[in-house]
Order: sequence, then C-alpha cells, then structure tokens
Amino acid sequence: MNLKNLILILCILPFGILKAQSRAELEDRRNKTLEEISYVDNLLKSTTREKSESIKSLSIINKKLNLRELVLSGMREEIYLLNYRIELNTLAIEIMESDLIDLKNDYARAVLNSYRSKKGTPDIVYILSAKDFNQGYKRLKYLQQITKFRRKEAETILELKEQVVISKEKLQSDLGKVSELKSKEEYQKDMLQKEKANKQSIVRSLGKKEKQLAKELDEKRKIAKKIELEINRLIEEEKKKLAVKDISIEQKLIGENFLDNKGRLPWPVDKGIVTSHYGVQKHPDFKYLTEDNIGIEITSSGSVVARAVFKGEIAKVFSIPGANMTVIIRHGKFLTVYSNLINVKVKAGESVSLKQTIGDVYSEIRENKISVLKFMIFENERKYLDPEIWLSKK
Repeated sequence: MNLKNLILILCILPFGILKAQSRAELEDRRNKTLEEISYVDNLLKSTTREKSESIKSLSIINKKLNLRELVLSGMREEIYLLNYRIELNTLAIEIMESDLIDLKNDYARAVLNSYRSKKGTPDIVYILSAKDFNQGYKRLKYLQQITKFRRKEAETILELKEQVVISKEKLQSDLGKVSELKSKEEYQKDMLQKEKANKQSIVRSLGKKEKQLAKELDEKRKIAKKIELEINRLIEEEKKKLAVKDISIEQKLIGENFLDNKGRLPWPVDKGIVTSHYGVQKHPDFKYLTEDNIGIEITSSGSVVARAVFKGEIAKVFSIPGANMTVIIRHGKFLTVYSNLINVKVKAGESVSLKQTIGDVYSEIRENKISVLKFMIFENERKYLDPEIWLSKK
C-alpha cells in the first residue's frame, strides 16, 4: 500500500466513525419522537370527534404535525449521513482493491525471484560460502529479514482482503438501511398529508364557532387574571413579613438552588405535551385569536397527578371558579403555581419535597378524560418567567 493511499484511508475512517455516531443519535431521537407521536395519538382519540372539537384538540394536532415534521427532517438527515458513509466506503474499497492487486503482484514477483535465486544458489550454500564467521552470520540475518518481510507482506495482503470484505458488508448494510429509511419516509409523508387534511377539517368546523372560541379565550383570560391577583396579593403579604423579619437562611438556600437548576427542573406531571405556551401567542390557524399567557398549559390523558418541581413551602391553596384548585409553592424568592387541581393533598405552611404529589389534575370527562395543568413560575417583584426554559428537555 503506497503512502498516499494509506494517509487517505486513515483520513476517511475517523469521518465514518463520527458519522455513524451522529446517525445513532438521530435514530435515537427519531424513536423518542415517534413515542411522543404515539402518546399524542392517544390524546387525539376522541378530541377530533365532531362533538368535542375545540381549540385544545387543534393545539394537540398541531403538536403532532410538528413532531411528524421533526421525524421527517431527522430521516432526511439520516439518509444523507448514510449516503455520505456509502461514498466513503466505496472510495475506501476502490483504494484497498487497487492496493491489493499491487501487493499481490509485488509478492508474486518477490517469491518468483527468490525461487530463481535459491535454485542457482541455495541458502545454505550462500551462508557457507562466506569468507569468515561474521560475514556468514550477517548473511543468515539478511535471509531471516527477507523471510520476515515476505511473511509480513503475506499478512498485510490477508488483512487487506479481510478489510475489503468487511467494508463491502458495511456497504451492503448501509444500502439496505437507506432503502428501509426511504420506505419509512414515504409512510411518514403519507401520514403527514392525512393529518394535515384532518386538521383542515377541524379548522373548518371550528371556524363556524367563532363566538364560542372567543368566549373560551375570554374565560381563560379571566381565570389567569384571578391567579395573577392572588399571586400579587401573596407577594405583598410576603413583603410585609420581610419588612419585619428577614427571609430565613434555609429559604435563601432553596432559592439559590432553584436558580441553579434552571433548565433541569422535572416536569410537574409524569407525561404530557405543552399545548399553550408562555407569552403572547397568535393562533396559527385563527389570526383573530391571540393569547397572552403568564404560564403554560400541559395536556395529558387519563388520571394524572401534579407534583412539586422543587422542594419548598406551600404558600397558598385556593379555589377559582372554572379553574378548580390552585396551589402556590415558595422556593426562596421564586414561586411555582399549579392550577386546575382537585383532591389537593397539601396545606399552607407545609414543607414539600422534590416530586411530592400535591394533588390530582382535573380530567375533562367530555374530552375523553383529557387533563390540563396550568403551570406558572414567578419571581419576587411580580416577574413572570417562561416555565419551558426552566423545565428539563424531554
């Protein structure tokens, strides 16, 4: 194998390994996304029926479409990486096969020349015809080195042949994976088109219920305003307490730890999808609908419990008409809010630990037991925070 080709193959192999790692990561991400799509499918089992079509069902199907697009994007990237690896393997095979021919020819010539020279002068005669012992010893060493070199050449040929076989097997495997992925990609595209058609059907149906949608949105605003007022009232009460007594060392430490865990907090429910995001949100399908959310909504199905995202102290438990019970937990200078609960299991003043159950999320019977938790995070001085930035990435 010449030096140029050896360097080229050594350069190609690390790229192949890196690409393989990237593809494994993409495949893992695709499988997790497909699991999430399966979960969303369960949420959509009855919400897409005529009798239960709502903004909530549209939010769920929009989430599903986004996930499906993510799967397709990942598949396209996987196919690109596989094709790239196929090109590298093809190039490596061509180089190795060319070098294998050269090595075989060189080896054949060397063996033939050795045979001819031995026929004329056998090795033992060559050694014994030396002038003295030192020259005889050097000739012996020389012959041993030639034998060792030829053996090494034979081993190199065998290793190269084995490497060519392995590379060709990888090539065939990758070609099969590309074919399989393209088939799966077509299936995902077909599913995406069907889901888009289903979404348009819901949009048309909901478009006839403009007044009802506006009423639902107005009701959400009223509930959010009541929660906001309770938060502000609680902050004012805390300020009065702090004017007399400093915040405890333990509460300061909890607040610092809470801040350190930004982006790593566990979700307040075991499973669910965000169907309403923080801040001003224009509806993607109904331009006249705009939400200004002080938190997020997490939609789940069946019986769901709400749990504390961090250790802290129960600051307040209260009820809001239309939103069931709300629990506020203090974590130093931070507050987490859990709304739309029933069967609340905590009381004001109690300490709670990480992931401790604080109550059940109310299930909409008419929505096939869809459970929606309204979750918020506040900082002192009435500063609203985006909960999605604080929660861990699923």
